[in-house]
Amino acid sequence: MADVTPRPSGTISAGPGGDALAAAQAALAAEHAAVYGYGVVGGRVDKARAAEARQGYDAHRARRDAMRRTVRDLGGTPEPAAAAYALPFPVPDAQAAVRLAAELESRVTGVYADLVRAATGTLRRTAADAMREATVRAVRWRGGSVAFPGLAERADAADSAGSADTAGTPGASGTPGSADGM
Repeated sequence: MADVTPRPSGTISAGPGGDALAAAQAALAAEHAAVYGYGVVGGRVDKARAAEARQGYDAHRARRDAMRRTVRDLGGTPEPAAAAYALPFPVPDAQAAVRLAAELESRVTGVYADLVRAATGTLRRTAADAMREATVRAVRWRGGSVAFPGLAERADAADSAGSADTAGTPGASGTPGSADGM
């Protein structure tokens, strides 16, 4: 099986759009939160989607480990995971677990979009790959896509115009690991 998280090699530097180290730390925090969230998803999801939950969990663990290396390569100290994370809504059953998985992936997509803007070279390419992978997982969990993955203001508008299955779903608008939730 191919490694889905290539370690950045080559020049890693900040792009014109921002600070690569801060964006990498945010991506690491998002991956910590996603790993935690997938633990909840795996405990609640139906047996038919258990393998998909495990694949998501494994992918985020691998990305988390790669982001730790990236933060070190950029001269920073990787932030550790929190002991627990606030979920954006209660997850009492399999249907809520599926919504949580889609939400996790959407939030990770947004954080990697920020890293794409802040980075150059190999790190930008790695962030774009991570963004694409999270978007694909979000579509699989959600059963549909949004027009502009990674742009919170566009995703929120699409969610509010979404199907009855997702209408009224409570959720926070922050990124994984932020003060308002995952």
